[in-house]
Amino acid sequence: MTIFKEKLDEEYLTAAEVKEELQDVEEQRAAEDDRELRYELARAIEHVNRFALLDAEESRELVERLKELDKVDDATAHKIADLLPRDRDELRTVYAQERYSLSGEELDAILDIVAEYA
Repeated sequence: MTIFKEKLDEEYLTAAEVKEELQDVEEQRAAEDDRELRYELARAIEHVNRFALLDAEESRELVERLKELDKVDDATAHKIADLLPRDRDELRTVYAQERYSLSGEELDAILDIVAEYA
C-alpha cells in the first residue's frame, strides 16, 4: 500500500524571510521549559544566519522588483535574492537549467537591480 501526500500550498521564501521565521521559533523555544533545540533546527538557524545577507523586507522588495522583468519568474527571483550574483557568470548559473538563455542586456538589467541591494 502506497500513501500519497497531497501538496496543499506552496510558497517561496528567501533565506532572509526564513531567518525571520526561525528567529520567532527560537524565541518561542527559549520561553519553554525544555530549551533544547533539535539538531536540524539549530543547523537551519546557523545556515540562515550565515547566508542571509539582506533583511526580510529588503529581500521581499528585491524579489518584487525582479519579478517585474520579463524572464524572471517567482522561483528564480527568490533564488537570485538569496545568491545576490555579482556578475554575468554567476547569474547564468541560476538560469543554467532553463530552456532559454538571457541576452547580455537582460542579464545586465537583473544585475543592476541586484547591485542596488548588495
